[in-house]
Amino acid sequence: MESNTPNYVYDNVTQLNDADASRKYLAKVFTWMFIALGVSAFTAFEFFSTPNLLALIISPTGFTALGYVAIFSPLAFSMVINFGFNRISYTGMVAIFIAYAVAIGITLSIFGLIYTGASIFTVFISASVVFGIMAIAGYTTHQDLSQFGSILRVVFFGAFAVMLINFFMHSAQIDYILSFVFVALMIGLTAYYMQMLKRIGAGIEYGTEESKKLVIIGAFVLYTTFINLFMMMLRIFGRRR
Repeated sequence: MESNTPNYVYDNVTQLNDADASRKYLAKVFTWMFIALGVSAFTAFEFFSTPNLLALIISPTGFTALGYVAIFSPLAFSMVINFGFNRISYTGMVAIFIAYAVAIGITLSIFGLIYTGASIFTVFISASVVFGIMAIAGYTTHQDLSQFGSILRVVFFGAFAVMLINFFMHSAQIDYILSFVFVALMIGLTAYYMQMLKRIGAGIEYGTEESKKLVIIGAFVLYTTFINLFMMMLRIFGRRR
């Protein structure tokens, strides 16, 4: 007699209800996000406090070749993580994510030359509070943010293109305006991404290679959103040396 219930065996796979699965997934996502923040903070401090390391990325005449690589390499890491999900192993994803955090840390070390330590700390705390509030809002809201998030992402890519062009034009006015635009975008995207990750977590079968990689993807998304929010707020509110 044929059974209508498939008798599959999932080794090391755990099925949870939606709420528990989302909480478990997001706990792992935030753990990796905090690890990445720690790596970036350590890297930034080491480069800023070590003249020989700082000289590798910036000289009296501007950025060195390695400095430009450090600034633009996060974009390359982002593309690899986003488009290499099916080809890269979990270990490879972790290695790329940590390398990405190091590259961000090298870029952040330059901010230490521009802004005071007190203002960097104050803006970091402020960005953390804003990020936390919007993350909670995105997690708890019952309104579907999918369409809202899609619009924000389109605007983000447009603003990012303008920012890349302005990097070579050096227009202070455009840079200042873009900072406000990006802050607004990151605030909205934080809520959208939290809702998106909550839904992803609810559908994960834990113990699989794919579920582990999805944790890294989630951490990458939230880490990048927070870093962008922090850097843009620093441009607006940071006190220069």
